Amino acid sequence: MKLSLFTDYAFRLLIQIAATEPDLVTIAKAAESYGISRNHLTKIANDLVRGGYLVAVRGRNGGLRLAKPAKSINVGDIVRFCESNTPLVECFDRINNKCVITQSCTLKTILYAAESAFYAVLSAHNLGDLVAHRNELRKILG
Repeated sequence: MKLSLFTDYAFRLLIQIAATEPDLVTIAKAAESYGISRNHLTKIANDLVRGGYLVAVRGRNGGLRLAKPAKSINVGDIVRFCESNTPLVECFDRINNKCVITQSCTLKTILYAAESAFYAVLSAHNLGDLVAHRNELRKILG
């Protein structure tokens, strides 16, 4: 299983914001910290704001902050949110599935169990867990 760059960058942004709170984090600062395109990070931030994970504070001293405490942001939920349009395999996509063996294939049952286990492990953690080394992260990310 491979997570998209979108999800990877979303986690990086969330980790930076959680590690450096109560300071606000700008897109420019996060993009510079990680060497990521500002345009790409802006789209990710906007999606995370719409998803209720971040709040955008406008103005000269604006930036991004968490919408709720880091301990209440579930890692599995973030992955589900970011990967919601990406089924693990084609047969998991009821609308676009064109696989001719779907009805008789047992691989989908195994893959569904594996995906469920994957999300169960992720869901056992929260954003607060990801910033357990907050002081070190703050030094790296500013």
